[in-house]
Amino acid sequence: MKLALEKFYAFVQQPMHLGARLPLALLVIPLLLTFTAPLWNISMLAPQYPQGLTLDIYAHKVEGGRNGADIQEINTLNHYIGMAPIDRAALSDLDWIPFALGVLAILTLRVAAVGSIRSLIDLTVITAYFSAFSLFRFVYKLWVLGHNLDPKAPVRVAPFMPAVFGTKQIANFTVTSLPRFGSVYMGIFALGVVGLTVWHLWRGRRDAVRAMRGA
Repeated sequence: MKLALEKFYAFVQQPMHLGARLPLALLVIPLLLTFTAPLWNISMLAPQYPQGLTLDIYAHKVEGGRNGADIQEINTLNHYIGMAPIDRAALSDLDWIPFALGVLAILTLRVAAVGSIRSLIDLTVITAYFSAFSLFRFVYKLWVLGHNLDPKAPVRVAPFMPAVFGTKQIANFTVTSLPRFGSVYMGIFALGVVGLTVWHLWRGRRDAVRAMRGA
């Protein structure tokens, strides 16, 4: 067991394979494209809104449909049920995302330039943590918005969990919440990093097996 661990530690200290450095550097492109598209979209349909109301959540802003008019209408509806306005201030917990994406981009370029297999594994762990934590905070923030309702609101509704994935009926509104291209770009980056890490580990195991057979 000790010998196996020593071999593994020696393996992860090796430089990344040359052929993996360029693909890793290119993964920065979809990562940066995350800034250009919404991470999430929330749409609401009701008899009084046959065209629907939409809300796009970016890494750096919250934007309503119809040149921002929808977000005002959504917040007016939220006021009647005692929900806090949905704006950048309400989603301030997400303010760290642009900074984190920038750090990920810099780390990725550094690993691609001079990184070892160990640094690639570290990048994979950081990426997984960032992705999971971002989703958790988003879900938690929606929960808070749906449960911290003003008891003095004109319209009383029971606390609720807004839709996160898929469609949910809330009062007379059909609410659909789905990831958008910003999340797709982030997914491409994450899957690419994981794929390169798995490839290195598979290649290391293959070379170790061949060495044992040739011994």
